[in-house]
Order: sequence, then C-alpha cells, then structure tokens
Amino acid sequence: MKPLVSILIPAFNMERTIADTLRSAVAQTWPRKEIIVVNDGSTDDTAALARQFESNEVKVVSTENRGLSAAVNQAYRLCQGDYIQELDADDLLSPDKIERQLAALREGDSKRILLSSPWAHFYARTRDTRFIPNSLWQDLSPLEWLLRKMGENLHMQNATWLVSRELTDAAGPWDVTLSHDQDGEYFLRVLLASEGTRFVPEGRVFYRISGTASVSYIGKSDRKRNSLFRSIQLHILALRSLERSERVNQACLTYMQTWFENFYPGRPDIVAQLQCLAADMGGSLREPQLRSKYAWMKPIFGWQTAIWAQRALPQWKATLARHWDETRHRLERRWRSSQA
Repeated sequence: MKPLVSILIPAFNMERTIADTLRSAVAQTWPRKEIIVVNDGSTDDTAALARQFESNEVKVVSTENRGLSAAVNQAYRLCQGDYIQELDADDLLSPDKIERQLAALREGDSKRILLSSPWAHFYARTRDTRFIPNSLWQDLSPLEWLLRKMGENLHMQNATWLVSRELTDAAGPWDVTLSHDQDGEYFLRVLLASEGTRFVPEGRVFYRISGTASVSYIGKSDRKRNSLFRSIQLHILALRSLERSERVNQACLTYMQTWFENFYPGRPDIVAQLQCLAADMGGSLREPQLRSKYAWMKPIFGWQTAIWAQRALPQWKATLARHWDETRHRLERRWRSSQA
C-alpha cells in the first residue's frame, strides 16, 4: 500500500490566503493523503473558510491561540501519516510536489532520508515566479548542508521538506518557547536525525512574501530577538558537534555576523555573548555595515535609526508590493469570470 501523507496546516488569521493554500493541498496528485488544519484561535474568518473544505480527507480543528509551534504539534498529534508535510497557511505546493518527492525514494532507502525541493518567493500570482538555485539544492550530508546554510546565508523554506514519521519522532516536537526561527530550529533537529537530504528538483514550493505581517519579521521585539539568539546558539552547537575545524569556525562566524544587526546596539547583553562565541572560534564580529542608501542617516539620526531603517524599510516595501500584486490578482480573476 502507498504511504499515507499528512499535510499539516497551522493557521492564525489567514482568511486572505487559507482557501488558496487548501486548494493546493487538496490538488496534490498523491492519492493517499490527509489534510489537518489547526485554527490557532483566529479572530477572523479563517476557521469558517477552512471548514468549507472539510471532507473525509480534510479535517479542521480549532484551539485557543497558543502560537505556531503549539498548532503544528497539535496537528501532528492528530495525524496518522507515514510522511509529514508542513505547510504554512499562506504558501502553496505545486500539484505534484509530494508525488515527485516520494517517487525519488529508491528501493532499500532508509526512512531517515530527508526529502527536499526547490522554492521561490511570490506575492499573489505564481505565474512569474522565478526559481533561483543555490548550493543547498542538491543531495547533502547533514554536515555539508549546515556548512552551506550558515556559511552562505541560505535556508530551505519549511514546506520544501517531506519528512518520514521515523524522522519526526526522532526530532521531537516543535519548541513552543520559541517565537522566531522556530521552524529553523525544528528542522535543524530533523536534519541532525537524518542520514542526509535528497533534493527533488521537480517538486516546487511557492513561498508568499508577507512583509511586516510575516511571523519571521523581528522588528523591535525583544521576545523574537531572544528566540533568534537561542536558535543561533543551537545551530552553532549542532554544527560544531559534527566537526571541529577551521571551515566550521568560519561558517559559524559568518552566521553570527549575518544576524548581528538584529542585536546591535539595542541588545548589548546578546552582543557581548555573541562576541564571546566569536572569540572562542578565533574571530570577532564587526559593527554591522550600512548600505549606501541608509548610511547618510547615521550622522543625522544616529546609528540605531539608520540600522532600523535598513531592516524595516525593505519589509514595508514588500508589504506594498504584495498589496499591489493582490490587487492585480483580484482584477484578473474578475476579468476571467466576466469572460466565462
């Protein structure tokens, strides 16, 4: 019998996108699947829209608002799948994503093979989406995968992964104490429990850009900065547990430098701890660099304002671009309806 795949969709106030996400899940060509939506205490019409899809294949449950990690954990407790597909409530899967990944498994493969796939950003319309390969888009050992992620500032969007139940059981639940990079920390544990990744280029994921509305937006939240710092520590600990070498040290230093601007200078406690970590690896962290379009702000408004603008303004720009693309998407739908 073909393995059952559980598609887990945590959702909080996602009335704009939940229907499209569910359509992409229902449209999966893999025949044996179950779709579990956990409505995480939404105050909008997320639950009502999701329930329109309820069937023998789609189950919707509602809980009080406890956060993304708790919602995923609840969905996992309810699912029966041999493989697990996590899908955020604003992202999309290509129709054959799961089928392509499972077809890439070979006879005799271990259940510890971690399946991955390409992903690309979009706002509202996917037709112009560009998939741009990077060095994670290949079969890799856990060590090589982490070296590239941390040393080249790369990541795999969480819906790219298709994970066996053996791997999810080995990794344990999502950490409910984290409020930022909780998916990065969770899939770090999945990766460490795996025998390596198998990249399937035909299975595609569409990652919606949400701007400042995104759960990944940090802003000035100390809770999210604490969470990010803990995730950084765990990534460094994981990579150094796999190998102690100069290339590992350099990857860790690059990783810390990449995220340093989120703490400097507003969190001197974390800055000091990161500098201690860097010194332990024979390096030090530089003051974050301001890009030319923001550097002029420093002598007038001060460093903190300039670095805030460098972080926040691109997010606002993305929010405006998303609204414009959504407007065009709605207009195109109306035009097609009028032509039908």
